[in-house]
Amino acid sequence: MPSRVAVINPTTLSFAAVLVMTAAIITASAAGGDFSDLHEVKVRGHLKKLNRPALKSIKSPDGDVIDCVPISQQPAFEHPLLKSHTIQMKPSFHPEDVYSGSKVSSNTTKQSKVILSQLWHVNGKCPENTVPIRRTRREDFIRANSIENYGKKNQKSIPKPKSYDPASVLTQNGHQHAIMYVEDGKFYGAKAKMNVWKPDVEMPNEFSLGQIWVLGGNFNSDLNSIEAGWQVSPQLYGDNNTRLFTYWTSDAYQGTGCYNLLCSGFVQINNEIAMGGSIAPLSNYGGSQYDITILIWKDQKEGNWWLQFGEKYVIGYWPGSLFSYLSESASMIEWGGEVVNSEDEGRHTRTQMGSGHFAEEGWAKASYFKNVQIVDGSNTLRDPDGLQVFTEQESCYNVKSGSGGSWGSFFYYGGPGRNPDCP
Repeated sequence: MPSRVAVINPTTLSFAAVLVMTAAIITASAAGGDFSDLHEVKVRGHLKKLNRPALKSIKSPDGDVIDCVPISQQPAFEHPLLKSHTIQMKPSFHPEDVYSGSKVSSNTTKQSKVILSQLWHVNGKCPENTVPIRRTRREDFIRANSIENYGKKNQKSIPKPKSYDPASVLTQNGHQHAIMYVEDGKFYGAKAKMNVWKPDVEMPNEFSLGQIWVLGGNFNSDLNSIEAGWQVSPQLYGDNNTRLFTYWTSDAYQGTGCYNLLCSGFVQINNEIAMGGSIAPLSNYGGSQYDITILIWKDQKEGNWWLQFGEKYVIGYWPGSLFSYLSESASMIEWGGEVVNSEDEGRHTRTQMGSGHFAEEGWAKASYFKNVQIVDGSNTLRDPDGLQVFTEQESCYNVKSGSGGSWGSFFYYGGPGRNPDCP
């Protein structure tokens, strides 16, 4: 049986924060305070909500501060559905063969290395029974469109292969993708080894990422999505570092969910991996190649969706109660890259996807996903049937698939964005 830890309900802390905020608003109003005063109150309240009291804080070489927060005091339990939640400290089971080890090609020119650490580890580790949480700062809210939207995506963040409309790529702030996907089935998880890079991101409001999507429902108001991978997002993090991330939504990004631990929902149990933390080393063009392994799977006994990083770091889970469609199974899995194309001055962005080079350049030049697998109803990892690929504009970003050997099902993907064929 999975071991469990009782949650100390943070309601008292939250209620106190609300009282402080309310008193400040009343005081500001009585004194003739303006909108900026109220905004400052909101900023302080949200910072207090996100930055929980820590037993230990660690300064990372990249400038991050990692707070080691007691596991029962993490943001997850602010969610209305998790007020009396009992933490599941380990999954009931792993998908078969998850610990079989990494395979590499017998061709030594195509061996890659695995990343199993984060930059903040240089200066310490979090104690047992705590979770590492990247500290949110005042300037993070300044970069965001609003305090309420901080840490959230929009509805254009999901690739829709079936209903693709070529005109959609011309819309302002559109998102573009180069993916492999499988649909019309019952899926209980997904896994892949994904090549990690540091793509150039041209505009502050753009990002570039490589990830897995686990999807249920339709692409309108009720889409359920669980996502994990790596990303470069200056607006979210304030720099151009490559970072590990997660995301979830139960209503097509309309109101629920967020990145990492920036809202309630995802329950972390691991004290070694910080969501949103920088990862290194990174792949370089024509040189050493590095990849990370991401596994998402459903504990069919308890109903929760688990996340694993590498071959040993079980990070935590999304409680099944957060979802409607994903409370049963997923109906589509996607693997691949995404960028924001903000079309500054009517031109396509120069933001790179993957390595910034097209798929046909291949090993050590284009970015890849390999050992692409799904988890089936018998809790077995296997190669998917009926894999397809999709991209909106091949002249900007493309994808080329293959299969066989120790790489199993794989694909190369990416591109430079704006170029003579992608104006």
